[in-house]
Amino acid sequence: MRYELLFTHQLREAIEKNTPVVLPLGVLEYHGDHLANGVDTLVIIKALEILEKEGDLIILPPFYYGAASYAVEPPEGNGSVHIEPRILNPFAKALFDNLLRIGFRNIHVLVHHQSENFTAGMPTDLSFKLAAREATFAFLENTRGEGWWGKSDSSDYYESHSQGDNPFNWIRVHPFLSERVQQSYPIDHAGKLETALMMALCPEGVDMERFNPDKWYTQTAVEATLDYGEEVKEAVLADLRNLLFSS
Repeated sequence: MRYELLFTHQLREAIEKNTPVVLPLGVLEYHGDHLANGVDTLVIIKALEILEKEGDLIILPPFYYGAASYAVEPPEGNGSVHIEPRILNPFAKALFDNLLRIGFRNIHVLVHHQSENFTAGMPTDLSFKLAAREATFAFLENTRGEGWWGKSDSSDYYESHSQGDNPFNWIRVHPFLSERVQQSYPIDHAGKLETALMMALCPEGVDMERFNPDKWYTQTAVEATLDYGEEVKEAVLADLRNLLFSS
């Protein structure tokens, strides 16, 4: 289900059922001459379009305007759009504030851009991770009062955590390609992995006739095949099914 198309009764039912709510979070960034600039967001959107046919799932309007950086190429004539983390963080907090007030408690953010070292984090995912914590703390203080953790009715806090009742799991940020998937299918930038994944998920965003071998990071793109892309796609979908539909 697309959030923007929900009727109120559907929204309330989703809250009651604790339906997962997912934000595709990405960037607009130069990916060589053979791939569209929206790769990092498009692969998430296309995967979620498959999953929404398989189970209850709410897809928020995608956010393309992350911190792309100009590490790959300058923006002039190449199309990368970089929004500073100091701007992303308050936006993300405001968004999460709203989602929590609406009633959602099963919110997921999927990120592909710069997710090869997700534990350490990069500007886009770190901005949203911090915002998730800030929004959760603010919501708890607004609804339970300052000192909520220290009150006697929070004495089962650690026990509740062990049983899975953790308010800091209301909003979670995940890499689109899990660590498990990346071990089998090494991540790259506009190379074999991303080109093949686009072939499988968003073929209209691939044009190998425009491939330019001059960029070192795109050179393995010639090894990309639809079959390889389908392998990666199925591995990603398996992880996302477990993440979104197992609870």
